[in-house]
Parts: sequence; C-alpha cells; structure tokens
Amino acid sequence: MGILERIAEIENEMSRTQKNKATEYHLGLLKGKLARLRAELIETKSSGPKGEGFDVKRSGDARVALIGFPSVGKSTLLSTITETEAAVSSIDFTTLQATPGRWEYNGAVIQLLDLPGIIEGASQGIGRGKQVVSTARTADLILMMLDSTKSHLQRPLLEKELEAVGIRLNKHTPNIYYKVKTGGGISYNATCKQSELTEKFVYNLLHQYRIFNAEVLVREDVSIDDFIDVVVGNRIYLPCLYAYNKIDAITIEEVDRIAREDHTVVVSVEKDLNMDTLKESIWQSLSLLQVYTKRHGEYPDFSDGLIMRTGATVEDACREIHKSLLDTFKYALVWGKSAKHNPQRVGLSHPLCNEDVIEIVRK
Repeated sequence: MGILERIAEIENEMSRTQKNKATEYHLGLLKGKLARLRAELIETKSSGPKGEGFDVKRSGDARVALIGFPSVGKSTLLSTITETEAAVSSIDFTTLQATPGRWEYNGAVIQLLDLPGIIEGASQGIGRGKQVVSTARTADLILMMLDSTKSHLQRPLLEKELEAVGIRLNKHTPNIYYKVKTGGGISYNATCKQSELTEKFVYNLLHQYRIFNAEVLVREDVSIDDFIDVVVGNRIYLPCLYAYNKIDAITIEEVDRIAREDHTVVVSVEKDLNMDTLKESIWQSLSLLQVYTKRHGEYPDFSDGLIMRTGATVEDACREIHKSLLDTFKYALVWGKSAKHNPQRVGLSHPLCNEDVIEIVRK
C-alpha cells in the first residue's frame, strides 16, 4: 500500500470516529500517524528534480506568495501593483509557472510571486499543486486571493492544502523545548496546566515515531496538533493575509461582513477599489521596519532607510550598513519611538522601532 492510500485510509478512519473526550486520545495518535506520512510524502516528492518554472531566485527585502484558485485575479493584481506583464485571462490555468514581480513600497523592495492556480488535492500532486504549495514555503507572507462570491468554499480548501504540506497560517511556533537524546528515556515536564496534552500521549506518540530517549518541556498550554508539529519538525509558520477580490459583484452587507474578519482585506483589483488598503496591509503583515541613519553633525538621510525585520537591534543595523562597524563600535545614539529620551545612548542589544534614527559612534 502506497503513502497516498495509507493517508486516505487514516483520514477515513478519523472521519468515521466520533469526536469526544473518550476518543480524543485515539484521534491524537491517528493525527500523529497522518503527520508522519505527510512528512514522508513531502520528502519523497522533494528528493526528485525541481519543477520547471518554480525555481525563482529570491530578491528584494521580502517575498510575498500569491495563492488561490484559478481565475481569482492573482495575475491581474501582479500586473497592477508591479507593472509586470503577466498573462491575464478569464480562462482557468492561464498562469502555468511562477511569475515574479518587483514592487517598491515605503523604501522596501518586495518580491511578489504569482503562483499557478491550485485545485483540491494539490498537496498530493494534483495539477502540479505540489510544486505550487511547496514554493509557498519560501515566502515571508502568504497573500491568499479569494473570489468574494465563492469565498465560503475556497478559503477552507486552500487552508487544508497548505496545512497538508506543513504550512501553518497566522500561528506562532509552540513554546515547547524538545530534544532527542541518546539515552535516559523520555523526560516530560509542563510548566502550566495542559487542557489536551497528557504525559501518556507524549510517551505513546514518541514511541510511534520510534523515539525512546527525549526531553520534552512544555511552557504553554498547547494542543495535540501543536505537539505533533514540534515532533515532526518540518513546519513553517507564516503570516497570511486574505484578500477577497471582486467585491463589486456582491452586496454591501456581504462586503461589510467579510471585511470584519481577522487578517482580511476586501478589494476589486479590476475596478481599483481599496487597493491602497491592501498595499498597507501587506506592509503591516510583513512586519518590516524602516530605520534611518545620520552622520555626526548632519541631518538624517530620510531618502534611503535600512529595511529590517521587527525585533531588529542596533547590532543588526550595524551589520546592514557594514559588518566592519561592529569591530569599532563604541555606542549609538537613537531618536524615535524606541528611545526613552531623544537622543538616547544605547548599546548593540537595543531594539529598534519603525522610523527610528540612528547614529553610530566609533571608538
């Protein structure tokens, strides 16, 4: 029996099993088997030759992957924002390979990647969907394009396909310390009360994966799925922005209902409705910072800032300017939101905020 058949068999058993407290443990073990088989499926497919047209070189400060079903407006959005000439048509599967576009916003260069439309079963290789969802793992943000007239059907199907290849949307990495050891058996500890996870389940799941020596420390209340993700280890946690297109085809009441959902923007790319909000939402979801530099006795250079990730420090800024600055670094002067007073004298570990101004003082 092949991997796909075994996956289908476990999924059928899970669908037949009634969900309650008595079956929670059994369902958890089935989820563990399912996760292991899906991980094997990903490794088996990725060991072969790369899909033609999907190996796009990464460029810019961040990468955004456009994911969606055929004919939802991904190529139209790419052409509108980046001025890249992408194939646009009302016919399904017009885009057959990954099409990159270059977009400049707030001083940052963002690469938009228009991926071919995917269909149900894409995570198992149907319609070249395996290459599409796997390419999405390389992105910093998933921009899920949805047809507002069919959004209640499209969104759960797309989330299921991404979930199957180990992409977790709008979730944080579980706060679990997990390390496989060479001896000593399995050590399990939790610093807080667990609503789902039990010591018995941890032991049996690890034995199912043929792991008999490991240390597990759970620092927050996690689900069974969270623990399975940590054990499997090939999960990617990405922010996702849901863009509902073609809002000109639905009622204003429906637009209002959709717009109130989390991580959601409503647009009409063809009619140029709410596009500025979409661009700003992409910027906010990427969590990028723009930090300006200044020389001693001069005004800051606001024309060309440093683009960095949220949580970046003065040390990261020095590396961004030139790594040799760290050798001669004495202290830095910072103006902006991260400073208690302007200017504040800080060291390398000082965290920076968006639109801060920094001056590096050498020895």
